[in-house]
Amino acid sequence: MGNREQTIQQAIERLAEAGTVTAQSPFFYSEPWGFESVHPFCNNCVRLLTSLTPLDLLHLTQSIEQRMGRSHKSVNGIYSDRLIDIDLIRAFNEKGEEIFISSPELTLPHPLWTVRDFVRIPLESIQE
Repeated sequence: MGNREQTIQQAIERLAEAGTVTAQSPFFYSEPWGFESVHPFCNNCVRLLTSLTPLDLLHLTQSIEQRMGRSHKSVNGIYSDRLIDIDLIRAFNEKGEEIFISSPELTLPHPLWTVRDFVRIPLESIQE
């Protein structure tokens, strides 16, 4: 919807206010996943070095989505077209150890990242 690459880049610039973007994948286009739409997905992954906790980062991403015009969240696994959707996929502590979280608000690593090519492929391109 709209200029997707520009929208994603604007979101990344807002994320960078909370840290340093140390890697960014190429844009990845794919068919929609989880619902039907005439709009192909446009995805991008970034690695952000930040002092925020994963939960604080989640709240920041939700705020960015709202400020950019996202009006609704997916409910009960029912997806629809949206202007911007920022997901946390994986997180690591200062020692490089992966952070595992399982709560009603946040699950890390994201439980479906390995089966969604539109996440897995861009993410693999920025992993060290």
